Amino acid sequence: MAQVAVYNLKGEKVKDLGLNDIIFGVAPKKDIVHQVFVALAANARQPWADTKDRGEVSGGGRKPWKQKGTGRARHGSIRSPIWTGGGVTFGPLSTRNYKQKINKKMNKLATTMCLSDKVSEEKMIVLESFDFGGKSKKVADLRAQLPCGTRSTLLVTHDSSDVFMRAVRNVPRLDVVRAQDVNVTDLLNHQYMITTEESVHILEKRLAK
Repeated sequence: MAQVAVYNLKGEKVKDLGLNDIIFGVAPKKDIVHQVFVALAANARQPWADTKDRGEVSGGGRKPWKQKGTGRARHGSIRSPIWTGGGVTFGPLSTRNYKQKINKKMNKLATTMCLSDKVSEEKMIVLESFDFGGKSKKVADLRAQLPCGTRSTLLVTHDSSDVFMRAVRNVPRLDVVRAQDVNVTDLLNHQYMITTEESVHILEKRLAK
């Protein structure tokens, strides 16, 4: 059974916590994790870019000049894509849909693989609680004593109260996500993960279904 160290709010190790190998002992497969990561990134993408084709730009109601006799190349409209200010050929459109379907079973598997990797690399830290009393300094001081130091860290919590968020929101390189919502993107974008025993149980219950 995989184990992880549990620390108190003074940064001292107090015990080891046994983990469910179904969730935290899964051998990673890069192709599965990559496929889910790309799909999540695509689903978060917003199609802001938009261009007009030659039928949407203004102007071009008449032929720029007569067909023959001017010595210039023939043109039928200033809305042609080869004209400055003309339409764009095959340009990006705001109607494009970047969404990709993600198999639920694969999504869960990839998440467990990322969690397992955090455990095997000793980059998952468990605290007894997140009772910071709304003090950012307390969070920063504790973090400095933990193995993560000031590196990019994901705080996985079951608590989203105003007092808790006030304590963590101003700490640099620290992002917060609920245990119910954590996904592959969250885990891959942060070097370390800090959570609580209660949040571990929530992850095990959620991902073991």
